[in-house]
Amino acid sequence: MDIGYACITKGGPELKYKTCRKKNATKEKLMSLIEHNLKTLEAMIEFNHQQKIKLFRISSDIIPFGSDFKVNDLDWPALFESYFTNIGEKIRQYNIRVSMHPGQYTVLNSPRQEVVERAIDDLKYHTLFLDSLGVGQESKIILHVGGVYNNKLKAMDRFIDVYKQLDESIKKRLIIENDDVSYTIKDVLALSSRIGAPVVYDNLHYHLNNDGDIRSDAYWINKAKQTWDKKDGRPKVHYSQQQINGREGSHSEYIRIDEFMRYYDNIKSCNVDIMLEVKDKNLSAKKIQLALSENPKIKDLEEEWARYKYTVLERSPVIYEEIRELLKDKTSYPVIEFYEFIEAALEQDIEINKAINSLDHVWGYLNDRATSKESQRYQSYKSALKDQPDKLSNAKRFLSKLAVKYQIDYLNRSLYFEY
Repeated sequence: MDIGYACITKGGPELKYKTCRKKNATKEKLMSLIEHNLKTLEAMIEFNHQQKIKLFRISSDIIPFGSDFKVNDLDWPALFESYFTNIGEKIRQYNIRVSMHPGQYTVLNSPRQEVVERAIDDLKYHTLFLDSLGVGQESKIILHVGGVYNNKLKAMDRFIDVYKQLDESIKKRLIIENDDVSYTIKDVLALSSRIGAPVVYDNLHYHLNNDGDIRSDAYWINKAKQTWDKKDGRPKVHYSQQQINGREGSHSEYIRIDEFMRYYDNIKSCNVDIMLEVKDKNLSAKKIQLALSENPKIKDLEEEWARYKYTVLERSPVIYEEIRELLKDKTSYPVIEFYEFIEAALEQDIEINKAINSLDHVWGYLNDRATSKESQRYQSYKSALKDQPDKLSNAKRFLSKLAVKYQIDYLNRSLYFEY
């Protein structure tokens, strides 16, 4: 069982994709953006390898206007062949399974032909990208069925008609997913029985949209597993949690450890890969990875604590001391308690006096290296916080830049600047 996340890395190197507006999409601009984005993807693959994360969803935006051939008519697979070859070799060498997930506007069952044609173009783009990496059929493209358009049965028939017309290179990668509004897991399983596409089960979508057919997650996962063939790789599921007090269906900021462990106890015998859909991305993937570790080491929790400690300190010095006490026993592996403490701290509001205390701790790593002008600027930021606590992000951003400038690895690995 592998645990993964989608598209963006947090708490690591500065890894961000770039794009541009359509009116600025000259060939020169597109070439520059694609080169940057492919280099970013390669760095993400390296980062995931270092973090021992084996499941990763690649952003659909990596090739700007990749499916709009009127805007981007570059032969990017050929122009950047060496990049794709190098990245693909690393993906295979590191045994990382990648996937892609077109967005909500990629709709195969629309009654409007122009919408269907754009959707097919988008699937061609995603397929071409994965094919250019040279990854196998286990690297999938996940798609929702689409709209109901006042008649679900006819909409499902339209999906099937369009699916049958797709190129085989697309079909071998395409898998379909239940959604939170229109198509239940039963609907998607029924479609799969007619077209042969594997099904990925999404737990949050199911609990929001199930037509009253309430069964366990394990039940539906096992049903979905039956749609997978050996050549498709290990079946996978999507897992997310409802954001507390958020819009219905919105993903949580982080995976709540106790809630996940109850889910895991129910589905662990299913032997599936789990793609986390969560706002803190790889941070929750690492959390779940450590919670399920078959080779638990207190050192791993100590390394995580080094990353979280100043985030915790600025919220709760009490929890900060409780975690320090928790980790004193070097023969233990209190992973659940550790993350319960972290979560409890993250739920607390930041009080400015505590925040300044944490700022000073971080400044201690920079004080001896900073110029007198930088020291004065830090003191200015700090003094302003008493009257303008909303300026805390500015002070943290300033320290983050100094940490990069002076190559303070301990701070650059810290999550302090993420929150």
